[in-house]
Amino acid sequence: MQKILVTGATGFVGQHLIEYLKLDGYNIRAISRKLIPGVDTVICDFLEDDIPENALKDIDIVFHLAGYAHDLKNEPGIEQTYQKINVNVTVDLLSLSAKHNVKKFIFVSSAKAGGSPVRGVCAAEKDQNDPAGIYGKTKREAELKILEKGRKSSTHVSILRPALIYGPKVKGNLQLMMQGIKKGWFPPLPETGNQRSMIHVDDVVQALLLLASDQRSNDEIFIVTDGKTYSSRDIYEIMCSTLDKRIPRWFVPQFLFNVIASISSHLRYRIDKLLGDECYSSKKIQSIGFKAKKTLKDMHETDY
Repeated sequence: MQKILVTGATGFVGQHLIEYLKLDGYNIRAISRKLIPGVDTVICDFLEDDIPENALKDIDIVFHLAGYAHDLKNEPGIEQTYQKINVNVTVDLLSLSAKHNVKKFIFVSSAKAGGSPVRGVCAAEKDQNDPAGIYGKTKREAELKILEKGRKSSTHVSILRPALIYGPKVKGNLQLMMQGIKKGWFPPLPETGNQRSMIHVDDVVQALLLLASDQRSNDEIFIVTDGKTYSSRDIYEIMCSTLDKRIPRWFVPQFLFNVIASISSHLRYRIDKLLGDECYSSKKIQSIGFKAKKTLKDMHETDY
């Protein structure tokens, strides 16, 4: 049985990946800041420590999920943190993987590494634009560096760019939106016709396992979505139904959101995240056999 190394094992996707790998009987090792019960754990804080070489001993496949994705808050040294975690650690981990003859290195990047999609167009891997924001920029820098380094070594690199991920134990804006609807303070959204791509965490795990096993993924980047597009209103209504909440007949008109967005760049950024377009095509990964099994309508209240 192959020996697998996972970073970011305590994160949203990492927890689900570990569960699947355990069920399939893989020999698992994780790099983590804290001990993970039932998993061979190498203790390491990527921000403070060098990656221990023994972490890569006898490893066949690396799933590198660890990353820094917090919103930029003008904290001192925050850009250096993004650079250290998202770029330097990724490159260093691949270097050690190549040194220890790891067969496959799978890097979880982000759809944001491809830049902002054009409104009305679902962007594919070939539609590369300049990423907006330090998160997307550092993910893209890491992609380019490890693809180049991978081509010069015996370790094959594959990169996965998930769209917005949903599912059990999700954090961030989706959890906040669900909690707001549940408690009655989240405003009913207008139908703006925007298009957003999403993906269930279980399908992200299946995509990762596919990239690990299929040679057609070597030295390639793949976007992964559930194959559907959702407007922000769709997401709102699905969440209401999931929570068994009545869908209001009224909604906050879009012009009010536009007024709020005009107050400051920070508010415009927040409104764009809520009502903007983020549509992506996953035809490339579908061409090597991937098919999403879940959609947003498969959510359960207990998941959140």
